[in-house]
Amino acid sequence: MTSYDIDGTDGIAEAPRAFLILHGWQNHRPEGHWQHWLAGRLGELGQRVVYPQLPDPDDPDLDVWLAEVARHLDALDGAERVVVAHSASAVLWLHAAARGLPGLAGVDRVLLVAPPSASVLAGLPQIAGFALAELDFTLPGHTRLVAGDGDPYCPEGADTVYGDPLGVPARILPGAGHLDMDAGYGPWPAVLEWCLDGTVELTARAG
Repeated sequence: MTSYDIDGTDGIAEAPRAFLILHGWQNHRPEGHWQHWLAGRLGELGQRVVYPQLPDPDDPDLDVWLAEVARHLDALDGAERVVVAHSASAVLWLHAAARGLPGLAGVDRVLLVAPPSASVLAGLPQIAGFALAELDFTLPGHTRLVAGDGDPYCPEGADTVYGDPLGVPARILPGAGHLDMDAGYGPWPAVLEWCLDGTVELTARAG
């Protein structure tokens, strides 16, 4: 497995943060995706970034992906530790919380982006095992949820399916769909701003 790792502190007065960026189903980390863009921009700013290619992204195994998350969390070292998870990996993070995965307690901030609903996951054989039956657990760190309206992978609405039951602040962005390349989400300045300052409000991509 290859990781997209960037280190450096040039021009950064404070100790760098550490970011773990987790992709979703069928994502091979294409250069046009906002997560790839984000990893590059954070690295240029001197932050520590780990953006791994998770095993078998077209036919993922939940336990294998959870083991990868645990491994990367164990190595995540920075002044502040931040996780940004998109799509199936947003649900992966919820599974990690439900199981009390080691290392979660040390994460400071988490951004869950466009998690697909259990009803949709259950209908996709390759990732049906990612569907969560219950949401009766507590999330570690400060967690935010952002999703698009009209997301075909969460037609019920991410705020209804995940935000309200988990007590997580949810931001629904107009016209953002699944917040993927098909929805026009290459460069996304707002997510970079949030990574650098967790108080920033997440907004839709301009244009």
